Amino acid sequence: MKQDRFLTGILIGIAVLVVIALVVFFVRKDNLAYVADDNPAGVVQNYAVAIYKHDYEKAYSYLAELPNKPTLDQFEQAFFNHSVASANTALEIGKVEVNKDSALVDLSINNQPSGPFASEFRNTDYAQLVRQNGAWKIKQMPPYYFWAYDWYTPTPKP
Repeated sequence: MKQDRFLTGILIGIAVLVVIALVVFFVRKDNLAYVADDNPAGVVQNYAVAIYKHDYEKAYSYLAELPNKPTLDQFEQAFFNHSVASANTALEIGKVEVNKDSALVDLSINNQPSGPFASEFRNTDYAQLVRQNGAWKIKQMPPYYFWAYDWYTPTPKP
């Protein structure tokens, strides 16, 4: 009798944890919102939100007009081919340093495990932005999670 109550208590506890996890999952997904993009931190946040929402045209609009900029098709293909993979990644925006027409935005990247033997890790990096025609545009982001290595890289000549 005592064991049945104990087992029932464990099963109820597990069910409560599953319900809480599902609520947190669905509520967190809906909290992705765009902010004003009149400052470097806002541009970086909107770029990441657009990527999380798979709105690649909007994300692409935040890229700087510089030599060797990827085309929209190349940009989208990087996400479709998983050479840029931000699915299990959370981005935290930190300190912003502005120097006339350039800016650095400190970033903390938290990568959640995607397998049973993977472990969570946190990495710090930065985004580089430039001001073009009065608007802040992204020149570089941390590779792999939000940026492909070959974007803005000159094509080698044979």
